[in-house]
Order: sequence, then structure tokens, then C-alpha cells
Amino acid sequence: MIRPLLLLTLLSIIAISGSTSVRPTKSMSQESCSQAHEAWVTYALEKIETIKPGMTREDLLSVFTTEGGLSTGLHRTFVSRDCHYFKVDVEFEAVGRPNRDEEGRTTLDEDSRDIIVKISRPYLQFSIAD
Repeated sequence: MIRPLLLLTLLSIIAISGSTSVRPTKSMSQESCSQAHEAWVTYALEKIETIKPGMTREDLLSVFTTEGGLSTGLHRTFVSRDCHYFKVDVEFEAVGRPNRDEEGRTTLDEDSRDIIVKISRPYLQFSIAD
């Protein structure tokens, strides 16, 4: 009776200690995956940061596309072409037309020559659909 109990205890100890020592805290594939994600985020953010005030709407649209939601021709949220969760808010100065109509309303017209006056820091947000 003692021998089978001793054998069972010994096997239990081996099984428990073996399962905890074999399980790695972070595998090599997880580390390489994490590094790949970081490299991709770095690439996307570096592209985003190439857009500066003084550039045109056309320059902006090479890196971004429009987002849904409320906007005017001179203020709009844009999303990265690489990931629609990366966003910026942009204000423009109209080129070739007035900023406001005869009733004082901000223009809804957009032109590829419009100049970026202000661009927010990039931020993360889920997509907005109209």
C-alpha cells in the first residue's frame, strides 16, 4: 500500500514540476511578432508625421483618406491609409475661393490646392461611419 502511494506521489510531483518548467513565459514567435508589430506602427507613424502645415490637401491625401462624421470643406478628420484607427484632425485655408460664403457659413467645397493650416497629433479611435 505504501509503495503504490509513494509511486503515485512521485509521479504527481514530476508531472507538476515538468509542466511548469516546460511552459515558457514568452515564446520566440511571440517576440518576433511583437517586433514586427512595433516596426509596422513605427513605419505608419513616420509616414503620418511627414504631413505638415503649409502642405496641400493633395499631399495629405497621399497618406490619408477621409473619415465619416461631421466636417466642412476646411475642417475634417482624416484616417491613415495604412490603418483607419490612426487619425488626425486637419484645418485648411481655402485656395481660389473664399473661406466663407456670402452668409458667413464655412465653405463645404474642397480643393486639392487647399493649404493645411493646422494638423493634430495622431490619435487612435474606432472608425466612424455615416
